[in-house]
Amino acid sequence: MTGRPGLAAPDGPGRATTARTGSPGTDRPGQDGSRRSRRSPVSPLPDRDGVPAARLHLPVDGSWPTVAAFLLERTHHAPEVAERLTRGEVVLGDGTAVGTDTPYLPGAWVYLYRDLPDEVPVPGEIVVLYADSDIVVVDKPHFLATMPRGRHVAQTVVVRLRRELELPELAPAHRLDRLTAGVLLLTARRTVRGAYQELFARREVRKIYHAVSPLDETLALPAVVRSRIVKRRGELQAVEVPGTPNAVTGIELAERLPGSVGLYRLTPQTGRTHQLRVHLSRLGIPILNDPLYPAVLDPAPDDFDHPLQLLASSLEFTDPLSGELRCFTSPRSLPATGPRV
Repeated sequence: MTGRPGLAAPDGPGRATTARTGSPGTDRPGQDGSRRSRRSPVSPLPDRDGVPAARLHLPVDGSWPTVAAFLLERTHHAPEVAERLTRGEVVLGDGTAVGTDTPYLPGAWVYLYRDLPDEVPVPGEIVVLYADSDIVVVDKPHFLATMPRGRHVAQTVVVRLRRELELPELAPAHRLDRLTAGVLLLTARRTVRGAYQELFARREVRKIYHAVSPLDETLALPAVVRSRIVKRRGELQAVEVPGTPNAVTGIELAERLPGSVGLYRLTPQTGRTHQLRVHLSRLGIPILNDPLYPAVLDPAPDDFDHPLQLLASSLEFTDPLSGELRCFTSPRSLPATGPRV
């Protein structure tokens, strides 16, 4: 069943100011490990088949007479929202059911289950590289989102693995772009999540990526690219703007490949949204099959034949709990081909 605005999926249209449906009670990991330090409240509703309940924040400066009025306006009077209100299936943070006459509560959170969007099954297997009681390390296929967001909910690493591994608290310590394949670190328990997320926040994880891009004999490589990257809400592309650099990437040509393309080794020191894609594009060597850089394309949702030629090849870090040196490497190689990617 396709959901309606505001309920179809996390961060979908019609959401409240900071509606989320990610893992509750944790810092939200930024793209490729950048820090997002805001802590989220723990949901009073358990996940349903690996999918968390929708969470909406009531604006502090709101003037709605009731919580129900706010919800109905923000979801464009979706019939299923009215039905959930009538059945007592919308709750506040303490688990109290929201009625049609519950007064508006500025700054409060409300929770409810929502209809999920229809999703095209994503091909490719999630390969578990390592697992213990604290962490799960996987090799993520191209096209599979890390965590529920937008129109991608069930077809995500988090939801798939929560179901397959029966780990209801499984959550990522960082993220990879949906189109990027490779090594992804997840935590198995909420109590250890912060320790691993802090590794990325403190830039204590050594990351190596590989990408296939055009050859340019005029480029002086190896090189380090520094710039300030901003990803504005509602815009597909991240952009470089003047200011203090917040994105740093080491780039070197690892191998010349047939067809005037090369395999590049990338060592990001930061983790801004689309950082590697932006930096290679600005050098005039955009990653092959990139639908956003340098120009925005619109591939069909079921087009899995042209994977982005970007791979998170390895992660290396000192385990914050055991002190052990950990190193995980993807078994994949580039160039990648579809649909079994």
